[in-house]
Amino acid sequence: MSDSNVTKRALAAALRELMEAEPFEKIQIAQICQRCGMNRKSFYYHFRDKYDLMNWVFDMDFNAFTKESASILRPDDRWDLIERICEYFYANRRFYRKALQVKGQNSFSDHLREYCRPLIRLRISSLVDSEAVDDFVIDFFSDALVCAVERWLLDKDCMPPEQFIFRIKRIIQNGAKAIYQETTEMTEG
Repeated sequence: MSDSNVTKRALAAALRELMEAEPFEKIQIAQICQRCGMNRKSFYYHFRDKYDLMNWVFDMDFNAFTKESASILRPDDRWDLIERICEYFYANRRFYRKALQVKGQNSFSDHLREYCRPLIRLRISSLVDSEAVDDFVIDFFSDALVCAVERWLLDKDCMPPEQFIFRIKRIIQNGAKAIYQETTEMTEG
């Protein structure tokens, strides 16, 4: 592992530890650096701000998770992958509950939404047998999915991932077809 990744992982571990004890908004970069014995200059060499670090934590964890999942799942196991993603969020919900509470510029919610858009585009395109799915439809379902994940994980009685995905699956499959048909009819007619 390169020195850069070692430094980034140390900063990420420090952020995770700090987020166990206090809200993200109260965490300062100086605290993150102190926790892992680095100076602020090292932090800013790798990250723009603490939001960038938080998003990097997700990206690295999620990339490792998807690589592992890709070796297990067949390409047509889309729902199994989504269920595994929900299991990942559920298992790491302490961190993501705090991450999802951060609002404003560079929020984790915005980062997650952008991450989901291409995945949703692929899924809806396969459901409606069309390469050209309107951005409005993709934005609608991206917003809906991120909002649903937020509500699910932030609920103090967070339901198990299997239950959550069962509900999401039914809504997405039926809703995507109906919305696509309606928007297509509206633009053609």
